[in-house]
Amino acid sequence: MATDVFSALANPVRRRLLDALLDGPRAAGDLAGRFELSRPAVSEHLQVLRQAGLVREEPRGRQRYYHLDPAPLAQVGAWLHPFEHYWRGRLTALADLLDAEPTPTEKDTPG
Repeated sequence: MATDVFSALANPVRRRLLDALLDGPRAAGDLAGRFELSRPAVSEHLQVLRQAGLVREEPRGRQRYYHLDPAPLAQVGAWLHPFEHYWRGRLTALADLLDAEPTPTEKDTPG
């Protein structure tokens, strides 16, 4: 059963695992050492990320290395894009409002 990218990203541990993979592949043991969780618990989180297509697993001898696969994040970016426009518009409106306010020196000067 494939895991939804949004569901996979809903958990903060899984987001931190993805952050740890930004600099390159990491061994499962290295990833597990970053958390105050048992190795099986971290392994379960990695499995969810794998099912969502966000990481891929590479066996190297007795170790398993995990690689970030950012392609599914495009789905998240596409969903967030309209909100970016919304907030950019709101911030522009706020900047315009603040620019229209007289500065304290303008208020204090006799007219």
